Amino acid sequence: MIGTSNVSDKLRARFHSTIPGGAHTYAKGDDQFPASCSPYLVRGQGCHVWDVDGNQFIEYGMGLRAVTLGHAYNRVNEAAYRQMQLGSNFSRPATIELECAEQLQRLVPGAEMVKFGKNGSDALTAAVRLARAYTGRDLVAICAEHPFFSVDDWFIGTTPMNSGIPKVVQSLTVKFHYNDLPSMEALFAQHPNQIACVILESEKENEPQNGFLHELQEICRRNGAIFILDEMITGFRWHAGGAQTYYGVTPDLSAFGKAMGNGFSISALVGRREIMRLGGLDHDRERVFLLSLTHGAENHSLAAALEVMRIYSEEPVIETLWRQGARLRQGISSVVTKHGLQKCFRLAGRPCCLTYATLDASGKPSQDFRTLFLQETIRRGVIAPSFVVSYPHTDAVIDQTVEIVDAALAVYSQALDNGIEKFLSGRSVRPVFRKYN
Repeated sequence: MIGTSNVSDKLRARFHSTIPGGAHTYAKGDDQFPASCSPYLVRGQGCHVWDVDGNQFIEYGMGLRAVTLGHAYNRVNEAAYRQMQLGSNFSRPATIELECAEQLQRLVPGAEMVKFGKNGSDALTAAVRLARAYTGRDLVAICAEHPFFSVDDWFIGTTPMNSGIPKVVQSLTVKFHYNDLPSMEALFAQHPNQIACVILESEKENEPQNGFLHELQEICRRNGAIFILDEMITGFRWHAGGAQTYYGVTPDLSAFGKAMGNGFSISALVGRREIMRLGGLDHDRERVFLLSLTHGAENHSLAAALEVMRIYSEEPVIETLWRQGARLRQGISSVVTKHGLQKCFRLAGRPCCLTYATLDASGKPSQDFRTLFLQETIRRGVIAPSFVVSYPHTDAVIDQTVEIVDAALAVYSQALDNGIEKFLSGRSVRPVFRKYN
């Protein structure tokens, strides 16, 4: 059992004094983890991380799903290091920019043109701007069930955390529902010739039903809107060519990133030449400011991405993610049944990208019980805001995780019977998107 993180406790005040919220990513903040178990990390190797007190953890967050090959993967790091020796940023394009873009084209059928960025927000906001320019329309339609698309106003304005965003900007984004084609039809009827694009992830916890993705694309075509897939999570996890290849649907535009760099900062907007070219020089329409970032094509990040793509072509990375995720799902499901918690602890999502839901005795989603589960797993050496596996999550690691989850769920069961206040140390975790602290 891992004890109290003494150094982490001392660092907390300094973090919050220096950094708003104590973290540079909201999903990594203190309010997302138990007060008694929020270690500060110093290194990672494979699927393990170590905190400032020297405690070792099995990790399943994997850099918010950005790390599939494992932390500090040698081949990727070496490729980035070799490129750094040649320089990272010049005043003209480097040949590696073309090499990386062409390799991505080989993997993604719809990638007729490629533009690199540093994160998903870059790519998706560029997609929105491009769609508005191409269609001459202002409205953006997003999937209501998908929790995050961009840090930019067009998306954040739709969340409870919309302070500082003009009302007029908030009004330009509308929502439809996943696996609900009539909800999309209704938006087009309500806003005729006004919706520039439709944005969604191809899949979250629920699979597309009855050809949903293909049917949605057809609705977009009939109504003159651009069909955009957010592949930040599904890309290089469902399939090397993304969920669009897995499902056989080719969007007009799509955004990749996260696992594409195995932790290095890189993203890509890809799509139809007819649309993408508006961000370039080969057209006679008004110029579109697509993406122009000082570090957008940082050479060592491109080298890392190239090596990731090579590794995916040489090794069974995708197959391993699906197989090990299935082993983890089976093991956790068995201990959930053992403790009779089928109505209170549920796994969701594909094996390659598992999440979980914590519920109270009445079957309602519970942040208190999420906190308790995180508290008990972290105390035993597992950091699992989700159960997203990576390439180095071996059978032995999966089995050890299941043993730890078994012990944590035993406490969970006792808390259901005897009251959670007897087991929970400190305040509960909170949703990121909330109006007030």
